[in-house]
Amino acid sequence: MGAAGTLPDVAHDQRQLVLPDGVALQASCWRLRHGGPWPALLMRQPYGRALASTMVYAHPAWYAAHGYLVVVQDVRGCGDSGGNFRLFANEARDGSCTMAWLRAQPDCNGRVGCYGFSYQGLTQLLWDGPDGPDCTAPAMAGLSLQHHWCQDGRADWWVLGLAWALQLAAATCQRRGDGVAYGRIRKALHRQDFIEEGWGLLQQVDPENHLLRWWSGDWESPVAAAGLEAVLRRPMLLIGGWYDPYLRGVTALHEQSLKAGGSPRLVVGPWTHGNWHGGQLDQRQLAFFNHHLKDCPPEQPQAAVQLFDVGCGHWWRGAHWPRQALERWRLRGQGLSGVDPHAGVLLPPSGKTGAATGAGGRDRLVLDPWRPTPARGGHLDVQAGPADRHDLDCRSDVLTFTTPPLPRALILSGTVWLRLRAASEGRGFDLCCALSRVWDVDGRLQVEQLSMGVGRWLGPQAQDLAWRQVGFQPLLRTVPAGGRLRLSIALAGWPLIGINPGNGQAPHAVAAHERQVVVVEFCWDEACLELPLQQPDQAAA
Repeated sequence: MGAAGTLPDVAHDQRQLVLPDGVALQASCWRLRHGGPWPALLMRQPYGRALASTMVYAHPAWYAAHGYLVVVQDVRGCGDSGGNFRLFANEARDGSCTMAWLRAQPDCNGRVGCYGFSYQGLTQLLWDGPDGPDCTAPAMAGLSLQHHWCQDGRADWWVLGLAWALQLAAATCQRRGDGVAYGRIRKALHRQDFIEEGWGLLQQVDPENHLLRWWSGDWESPVAAAGLEAVLRRPMLLIGGWYDPYLRGVTALHEQSLKAGGSPRLVVGPWTHGNWHGGQLDQRQLAFFNHHLKDCPPEQPQAAVQLFDVGCGHWWRGAHWPRQALERWRLRGQGLSGVDPHAGVLLPPSGKTGAATGAGGRDRLVLDPWRPTPARGGHLDVQAGPADRHDLDCRSDVLTFTTPPLPRALILSGTVWLRLRAASEGRGFDLCCALSRVWDVDGRLQVEQLSMGVGRWLGPQAQDLAWRQVGFQPLLRTVPAGGRLRLSIALAGWPLIGINPGNGQAPHAVAAHERQVVVVEFCWDEACLELPLQQPDQAAA
């Protein structure tokens, strides 16, 4: 440290790695001007290395000033690196070559950690062999392309998927000097035209785009198993956000690391994918890397799991995810749950059997594709985060089920599940659901969306009155006594989820004028909302 706590100046240079196939990868490096060698921090990303994910992280120079060689590399086919870009396809092989190259740099002492979020999160996990990094800090990423990068409940992320695909397509156009196609993408994103026209635009300007494969069911596994097991056992700092679409990927990584014999740390805060609200994550990462790459003792003991309770505004800390007790809350509806706010009721368990008296009944719901039910906020919106859905719940194409006032505070901790029986008159339907907190302020009803869940059914089985289940985005949330919980059910969540056309085909494969009216019948007998309630001895710290 310099005078008055200022950071020392750092040097910056450009370096090149030529791969065995002749492709050259370009990297920017930062280090202290004097001293070394140092442990290295590596980020491999497709968005142009000058950005270095500074939308959420401190600049690499900040990490370098704390005694690291920081390397940010353009992956194959991106930025100034050579070759052709194909999403995740070459990262294991190229990453392993990069790791060997980096460890051989004269200003690297041989110890390497990786950091980065989203695409840069997954590149930390993809290696051809066991000689991967000594430690990793993957943020907001998962291993399954289908379940962690593209879908909830078999329903494709519509607006998020198109927006990201077009961002990468624009980079491809820029790289090949196609200003016309680049301008079309920018205009479509600016005017929001991409929501309806993005699929066709991708086919025209970037026919090799990953989304064209993914939404057609072509899932390529990017994971090199031999390298993954070693990484999962090594020190790992996992970072997730309650309003991030990749949260399930982060929690799955946590479970996989534990099963592999690792001791991962997990931090989940009230963050969206691109806004971490000053969560001091750079300081957390620096302490993590200092401990595992410099053998520095931790400044204070760190809990293995740290979760932010959005309801009470405090961090919960423990050795593992908090213990839960599952309660099954029953649904009652008599055909008016979409038009009478008091008709649909969510009933707590009672008696020895845990069943709620008076539950059951039936409802029907209709989706008009001309005016599809909208959705907002949560983890699947470009404008992610908390959302007021009072106006959405007032629509007649939304069924609502509200609890009586809660006699005690509830701490929801984990994944909520909805289980019900439903049948469509056509060959496809979606369930787009929300769990909310409801309370009155000066006679005005407030409805705050807590979590969302989506399920999709296509084909003739959609017409059977069969059991369906919908999993919600994980959460940790204290709901105070006196308030109420509400379950909302719709057949669309536009534009977060593409509109199910009702004919057995996926939304992207059907023109807007071919969408059908979707009618679904619900049977509430034995239907339930399964709430994971944190045990009272697991209070937030």
